Amino acid sequence: VVRNGVFGGRIADTVSRFGGEVIPIDLEWGTVVTPEEIRKAFSRNRCRALFLVHAETSTGAHQQHMREIGQIVHENGALFLVDTVTSLGGTEVKIDEWGIDAAYSGTQKCLSVPPGLSPITLNEKAMQKLREKKARSWYFDLGMIEEYWNEGHQRKYHHTAPINMIYALHEGLRLVFQEGLDARFQRHRRNAAALQAGLETLGFTYLVKKQNERLPMLHAVYLPDGLEEGKLRQNIRARYNIEIGGGLGEFSGKAWRIGLMGHSSTKDKVGRLLNSIGEELKKHAIIDDATIGFQTAQAIYQNSER
Repeated sequence: VVRNGVFGGRIADTVSRFGGEVIPIDLEWGTVVTPEEIRKAFSRNRCRALFLVHAETSTGAHQQHMREIGQIVHENGALFLVDTVTSLGGTEVKIDEWGIDAAYSGTQKCLSVPPGLSPITLNEKAMQKLREKKARSWYFDLGMIEEYWNEGHQRKYHHTAPINMIYALHEGLRLVFQEGLDARFQRHRRNAAALQAGLETLGFTYLVKKQNERLPMLHAVYLPDGLEEGKLRQNIRARYNIEIGGGLGEFSGKAWRIGLMGHSSTKDKVGRLLNSIGEELKKHAIIDDATIGFQTAQAIYQNSER
């Protein structure tokens, strides 16, 4: 299990709770694992699976080299398991092309659907593993759920589906395909570039140092010196009705996590956020011009439209 943030740590904890032996690949938070590190881990250990987070929202790290990592995993006869909770619908997730055997996601992030469902995908190789051993959990027994889903055989009753949530998911997916995947991903990248430029102009620095390893939909940043992050977040929420997430894990009380996901990733929201932060920083004498972050973002938009 790659542990480079809160959610990689949660995966390791979950595996151990179910009796699995966890061999951690521990990294500095704000970094991503490299193919060389994966290869080294397999050379030292006999592993049945590699589990990693594609979009680590506690740090804003965007895992790279997915296809190469998938090849290394399969060369060693293991399963490639991936958390795509935040990435699905906001950036490319190529299950088959990257050799992912099983993945799960959530509806409440870049799909912009209320929370409550967890889309999952498993290939035949992963399903064969599931069928080899009876699941400890009745509710999460995917073998039984497969028989509940599968219309080719007599269906086995497993649970009452949350029909209202399924309708919501269908509507969310309709909007995704109405926009088009390429256009949707480009929108997230364009708004991320504008927000990043504006935040850096205001004196914020990113937890993830490498530009190509930063998520377009989650911006984890350190504040300028001399500011109390919790108090500033409270002021922005009270005065501008904008909710900003605090840091998680070792970044708790030290950083912000700004979501720019799904239908919330818009030029208008980027501008509103930067203006509100600018007003607060001016009150603290951090900057003289409250609009400087907004102006920087607008310049990015203008250049991208040429």
